[in-house]
Amino acid sequence: MFLSCVEVDWRDRQRLQTLTHLGAFHDWVEQSFPAAVAAGTRPRHLWRLDELAGHEYLLVLSAERPDPVGLARYGVAGSLEVKNYAPFLAQLQQGQQLRFRLTANPAHAVKDGTDPQARGKVYPHVTVAQQRQWLMDRAGAAGFALLAGTNGPQFDIVGRDHPVMRHKRRHAVRISRVTFEGRLEITDLEQFKTTLTTGLGREKAYGMGLMTVIPEVTE
Repeated sequence: MFLSCVEVDWRDRQRLQTLTHLGAFHDWVEQSFPAAVAAGTRPRHLWRLDELAGHEYLLVLSAERPDPVGLARYGVAGSLEVKNYAPFLAQLQQGQQLRFRLTANPAHAVKDGTDPQARGKVYPHVTVAQQRQWLMDRAGAAGFALLAGTNGPQFDIVGRDHPVMRHKRRHAVRISRVTFEGRLEITDLEQFKTTLTTGLGREKAYGMGLMTVIPEVTE
C-alpha cells in the first residue's frame, strides 16, 4: 500500500480550470495509475481533499505506487510525496489509541414499505447530530471505539459542505461531505486495518471514506 500527498496548485487557475467537481478529481486520481487504465482493471483508490493553513492537499491511498508525473499533474512543483504504507499498518496494535481524521458521506437507506426486498432509497444525514450518530453506529464494526470524555465521545465535525459531483452517465448533483476528527482506540486490529485500506461509508470513488490516523503523543 502507498499513501501519497500532493498540494493542489490553485495558483495556476488556467491549468486547473477543469477541476470544478469531484468527478474531475476522481479522473485525476484514476489517470495517475496508467497501467490499471490500460489493463481495464480500474481498482478502487481511496482519496480525499484536506485543507491545512490555507493550502489544499490531495491524499491518495493505493495498492500500487502511482505514476509521479500523473499525480503531480495539477500539483505544486516538488510537493508530491509517496510513502510505503505497509510499515505503518504493521506497527498498529490492539488497544492502541490514535488520533483520526475521516472524510465521509453519512447516509442511510429508507426501504419502500410496499417492497421489503428492495434495497431502499439512500438519503444523506443532514444534521450534525445525525452525522455524529452515523459514525458512532459504525465504529464497532469498523474495528475501533471512539474514546469517551466527560461530555461523550471525543470527536468533532470540522467540515461540512456539499460539493458538486458530475459523472458521464449522471446529471450534476451535490453530495454531503463531512470531515470528522477525534480520538479512537483499536478494538479489532484486523478489521481496523481493513477499514483504513478499504474506507468507510459510501461514495468512495468521489473522495469519501478515507480515514487516516496518527499515534497519540504522550508526555
